[in-house]
Amino acid sequence: MSISTGPSRPGGKPQAGSERDPFRSIIGASPRMRRVFRLVSRVARTDSAVLLTGESGTGKELVARAIHLQSRRSGAPFVPVNLGALPDTLIESELFGVAKGAFSGASADRAGLIEAADGGTLFLDEIGDMPLATQVKLLRTLESNEVRRLGETAARVVDVRVIAATHRDLQRMAAEGRFREDLYYRLNVVHIDLPPLRDRREDIGLLASYFLDRAARRDGRTLRFSSAAEALLERHDYPGNVRELENAVEHAVAVAESDTILPGDLPAAIRSPRLLTGTAATAAPAAAAAASAASERDGWSLAEIEREHIQRVLERHRGNATAAAKQLGISRTTLWRKLRQYGLRRPSA
Repeated sequence: MSISTGPSRPGGKPQAGSERDPFRSIIGASPRMRRVFRLVSRVARTDSAVLLTGESGTGKELVARAIHLQSRRSGAPFVPVNLGALPDTLIESELFGVAKGAFSGASADRAGLIEAADGGTLFLDEIGDMPLATQVKLLRTLESNEVRRLGETAARVVDVRVIAATHRDLQRMAAEGRFREDLYYRLNVVHIDLPPLRDRREDIGLLASYFLDRAARRDGRTLRFSSAAEALLERHDYPGNVRELENAVEHAVAVAESDTILPGDLPAAIRSPRLLTGTAATAAPAAAAAASAASERDGWSLAEIEREHIQRVLERHRGNATAAAKQLGISRTTLWRKLRQYGLRRPSA
């Protein structure tokens, strides 16, 4: 696995570790992620509303921050709101603010999060959890650029860009009357869908190495994955996506007794293949074959293990030496030398 600090800005040089690097924590070299980076760079230059969709843990807030950091609003606030974590009774007052005396306990005027984002970006995470009554008020704010605190009659002008995110199917919810159709179209000006990690497996090594390097620097250690641990990380389906992979690496770093992450240091979910209901019968032979292959490798020399791993990485990247060398954490020159040493040929694309 190569150690990566993230892709570069489109058209610029990498700015690894920079707080102003919009892609600082978004790792990916797969075609689908490269497309996401291109979309982010293009849409950031506009003030259009953006709808981010994808499973939980795919990095929707990171992408929203990247859009903000590349926009003309980057010097103004980025205000994230997780609507799924707020009780329905508090969402409206949190977003729109409260006037003194609006209800029992409102002892002072309080600005809402929309006003807090004035001039900047408001990130509405889990927008599908917003109550219908609040959706009406949000739509009015988006159309008029005005916000009215609870208990007030006067409206306040705001300049806010809205980025919304959800793991739900908002179009289907709108068809079923559970989400306002007019608000859906108002938010869905630009749609960016973030792929699950299982659909961009070529990024697993980059992400795992990034998380390991970050943990190592934090703890003042030098850490690496064993080949067996790397293989386990790469085969997992990650229902929790990037967040699950990050937690798995953090777990391994916390329990590892040496500077090499071993299979036993990984969480049990990573070590054991997931057998889904209804597929156990067909998965069992494959699991048995994998166990048999692993048992056979126990007698291999280190050179034999390295040869097989290099061949597997080359096949994954369809013979692309640059991508393979990057994942392996070696230079292209070293890769060419090892290909000659082991008599390997690059597979054709």
